[in-house]
Amino acid sequence: MDTGLTTIPEADIEKHVPTAQSFITRIVVLEQSDGRSGTALAGTNRRFVSTVSTGSVGRSREVELTKTVAAVRPGDQLLDIAQHTLLFRARRGIAIALAVADVYARASDLESLQAKNARTPLEGEDASRFHKLLSASAYVAAFTFGSYLLQLIDSDGESPNDIAEPQFNFDTPQDAVKSLIAGLDSAISGSQDDATLTTRARAFARVAMEGLLARKSRFDGLGTFEDAHIRIEKDDFNIDGFDVAPGKKSKPLEMTFKKPEEVVGNHIAKYQSLKLAKMLMAYDFDRQMNPFVELGGFLFTFIGDGAPGTGKTTLIQMIAGMVNGYCQMAGYAFHYENFGVDQISSYQGKSGQNCKAFIDNVLNPRAIGFGTIDDLDQVAAKRSDDRASAGQHEITGVLMAAFSGTNTVIRGNCSFGMFSNYPENVDDALRQRAGARWLVDGPQSEADYIDIFVLLAGKNHKIPLGKHELYAAQEIKRAVDTAYESHAKPHEDGLLNVYDRFIKDHGQPKTMADVGAYLHMIKEAEPRFTGRAIKNVTDAIKMRAMDIDLPDEWFEKPEAFMHKSYDEKKAMIEELRGPFDMDMIMQEINRYADSEFRYSDRADDSAVEKMLRDARLRERAAREMEELKKKGLWSA
Repeated sequence: MDTGLTTIPEADIEKHVPTAQSFITRIVVLEQSDGRSGTALAGTNRRFVSTVSTGSVGRSREVELTKTVAAVRPGDQLLDIAQHTLLFRARRGIAIALAVADVYARASDLESLQAKNARTPLEGEDASRFHKLLSASAYVAAFTFGSYLLQLIDSDGESPNDIAEPQFNFDTPQDAVKSLIAGLDSAISGSQDDATLTTRARAFARVAMEGLLARKSRFDGLGTFEDAHIRIEKDDFNIDGFDVAPGKKSKPLEMTFKKPEEVVGNHIAKYQSLKLAKMLMAYDFDRQMNPFVELGGFLFTFIGDGAPGTGKTTLIQMIAGMVNGYCQMAGYAFHYENFGVDQISSYQGKSGQNCKAFIDNVLNPRAIGFGTIDDLDQVAAKRSDDRASAGQHEITGVLMAAFSGTNTVIRGNCSFGMFSNYPENVDDALRQRAGARWLVDGPQSEADYIDIFVLLAGKNHKIPLGKHELYAAQEIKRAVDTAYESHAKPHEDGLLNVYDRFIKDHGQPKTMADVGAYLHMIKEAEPRFTGRAIKNVTDAIKMRAMDIDLPDEWFEKPEAFMHKSYDEKKAMIEELRGPFDMDMIMQEINRYADSEFRYSDRADDSAVEKMLRDARLRERAAREMEELKKKGLWSA
């Protein structure tokens, strides 16, 4: 957040511990009846539902969270670690929630109105404002408690689908917290083991937060909390207004990392991967912003396409390895997560939930994040594809909203990479949400093939290398310059025709108007080259203007760059950047437009191949049918 950091003294939290202890021991809440009996029907796991409407009937319920948690292991009088941790987190979360509500009261008029109301009951406009602010403080307390549980409860189990939303009560902060305790008690009731207990508790926290965010617009007076930046150092717990940090505790990353020299070919993709890794490390955790976002050139989303076996997985391993190494040196949390076909569920809405959880985990502003979506064409379906599952369509919607939706906030702490062997099968709108296109075509030249064979063959031999300068072709600066220069003219035939017509009519581009005319000609030839495509091209141009090699010495020690303040980082980066020129503009337009024409050509080629195959099958079937008729074996 842009405002200063607020810290709450432990003394302010400790004074609420007795209240919190009483809340987890025993409370009485008034709940609306749902018409269900409290006792299961004999021989079934179902409950009797009355046919008489009782929706307006309230009933009181005693909630004893401590007993509910202890019931997981009824034969043992002593709580185990998981049970004790949940109870401790619940008590601590209640105390922090009430302390944060006090902070809100002091920041608004609520504290002074409470003092007036204690002396003389308020009337008129003051009474109305008092009730509004009291409800708002109740919402803040509930939000804080739910956020605390979500960030501090760790669980790896499959999230259940039967968690009910709590019956929120926003009369006072205490009532709001009690309603969440009652909901938590119901969610974990009947848990058979510790894994189920923690999984259901964390699932409840997520459901509660979704319910709270859906109700946020009902409350007046939340503006003062919108820009709050509160940190509880003892718990490593942050509240950044109403931003929801997923709080999934990162575990040591287990994957095979690759070094840049182990990636042969893919020169532009490799170069931009190296830049992306360093860009991410410019993120400032106090300001929760990256200078590259403000200055331009930050790569939030990209798509890599290429044939199977060209090095997409190796590229992922290289990026993750570099960022992980930098984060370990700087002492930052790093979260890597891949979203794949195994997270598509047959349950309605579950695939979307899985994808949203993946997005939230990577977006977590308290960590450096890198998220990948492998086999994008299988995971997310085209919206026009009737044969795709409902889960695939859900994922497409979630990804589109996350990457370029109305609520998308790019802080610069994370990046998402989408990879596919068949990007032409990806929904056009989703594909265009990728800010950069990386052609992962693997080794191309003779030198590339010599380098990759020597690399993979290893050293268990005495065969001479021959006349070859090993890895000289992989020298990143020389290879990238050559690769960029190759895009001075288009690669795809369709775009090359447009380019030739443009040069014939206008000559070499010299002005911004010339560039606009070229873009319009591309649009006429390829309708999918829309305004979003122009934005992606201009972002790529800005990235080329920021095509600065952050010096390696900045990343040898955290103090040299990573631990500096946001303003210092921004100033250091600004000193290195330069202006972009017409050559950069044309190269980036051709690179991006080439990909669109390539995808169209692939889609057309696939359609033609299918039609040819169908025609051949029909002709073969006709010949075989005639043969059977001649033999008298055909009977229609």
